Amino acid sequence: MRLLLSGGAALPEDLAYIYIGAGLPIIQGYGLTETSPVMTSMGFETNRIGTVGRAIPHVEIRIAEDGEIETRGPNVMQGYYNKPEETRAVFTDDGFFKTGDIGTLDEDGFLRITDRKKELFKTSGGKYISPQPIEQAIKGSRFVNQVVLVGSERKFPAALIVPNWEQLDSYCKLKGIEIKSRRELCEHPRIIDLFQRQIERLTPNLARYEKIKKVALLENEFTIEGGELTPTLKVKRRVVDQKYRDVIEKLYAD
Repeated sequence: MRLLLSGGAALPEDLAYIYIGAGLPIIQGYGLTETSPVMTSMGFETNRIGTVGRAIPHVEIRIAEDGEIETRGPNVMQGYYNKPEETRAVFTDDGFFKTGDIGTLDEDGFLRITDRKKELFKTSGGKYISPQPIEQAIKGSRFVNQVVLVGSERKFPAALIVPNWEQLDSYCKLKGIEIKSRRELCEHPRIIDLFQRQIERLTPNLARYEKIKKVALLENEFTIEGGELTPTLKVKRRVVDQKYRDVIEKLYAD
């Protein structure tokens, strides 16, 4: 195996280093269906971990004032079939396509993607929060299976977490915590404290307005069948917000 290519979702940096350490170089690329579908890619000599590489030949990439990634080139579609209004909405006046992704370009032209524009949410204090990097950091805990940040128009962000039950069961046996059901475990003060400590350890560099103040544990995984995940396993945040409205309201009740 000479080269592995990762795409479709962000590759965690620690995982990339593990692959490299095992002698399996793994690189990332980036693009959309509308860009046929590649915009950037890395190579053996240009594998900058944490980025998706530089623009491929004849493709231009820039960052808009609001952080959105925009691109122009022969790979970009002419428009959506028979949808002139939708087409106009995704192009700038000078012909750049609006990807809907948020990112940064470094001085060498390497692109780093931080989130989807539509997934940013604003606190009641007017601060925008990018949930995906924070969620990715929290997933670094062996006790976390899935996590979704909430907090749109709230004073602070909170986290809905589906525990890794196997790891949590082992922890309870080690600590002598006797629990009759998962529901009881989700509400146990010592378990809630465990997850809060895990989050604090894994997110030390967050700005004050990004700090996770509350945690709610959920019994059941997010699934495609349950409606919380897309077929490509991306979280449907609006569905999660609606389905767990009572849980979220309880987090912000105090």
